[in-house]
Amino acid sequence: MFSALTLLVVYIVLGIPAAVIGLPWTLLSRNITLLYRWSMWIMRVGLRCAGIRVEVQWKAPLDPARRYIFLSNHVSNLDPPVLMPMLPGRSSVFLKRSLMKIPVLGYGMRLGDFIPVDRDGRVESARESVQFAARVLASGLNVLSFVEGTRSRDGRLQPFKKGPFYLAKETGAPVVPVSIWGTESMMKKGSVRLYPGTAHIVFHAPVESSDYATRDELLVAVRQAIASSLPEWMLEEKTI
Repeated sequence: MFSALTLLVVYIVLGIPAAVIGLPWTLLSRNITLLYRWSMWIMRVGLRCAGIRVEVQWKAPLDPARRYIFLSNHVSNLDPPVLMPMLPGRSSVFLKRSLMKIPVLGYGMRLGDFIPVDRDGRVESARESVQFAARVLASGLNVLSFVEGTRSRDGRLQPFKKGPFYLAKETGAPVVPVSIWGTESMMKKGSVRLYPGTAHIVFHAPVESSDYATRDELLVAVRQAIASSLPEWMLEEKTI
């Protein structure tokens, strides 16, 4: 519990001045860049203080003039603070709409153009999220999505949601598959216990959405890329 407590204390101690100074500055300047960079720095410092190291590998360089959709597997609550500071430029992320209701933090997420997702299964809700994300891309931001839709309970790769692939095909934005592992043993689903360790991230070469005739073909290509850098046990079928 010491690592979890350390992470929480760092986020509170550094997050309060970030909110007190950053939010008013953002409203006055109409520019969230300062608050965004501050938040990413807080994430990195918190992880470091909690004994969490991050190893990153880039398979290919990215064009700074283009905007990308980053699609990652999801094995732990640690994945967002581990992954987001590693993304180039400023990025938005798909997240549960309920998180937007958290005082102060939720307001900052709305200012950052984070993309709310309703898990009600309705086609209209999914379409609204995709349209919101398309506007975010058009505004000059990258987009991150944990493409399984929820955390894996046992670390194994789950079926992918199709929303991000609708987005890629509609906008023509290139997709960067992302493999992440190591965090599943540091904070498991349903637990608040945190253990020091090393998180591994692999950013694969961009996949051009226009190279695939259908979103299903694009999904298969992205899944193969993500799976290629995961430990073998994460790809095994679950047995009863």
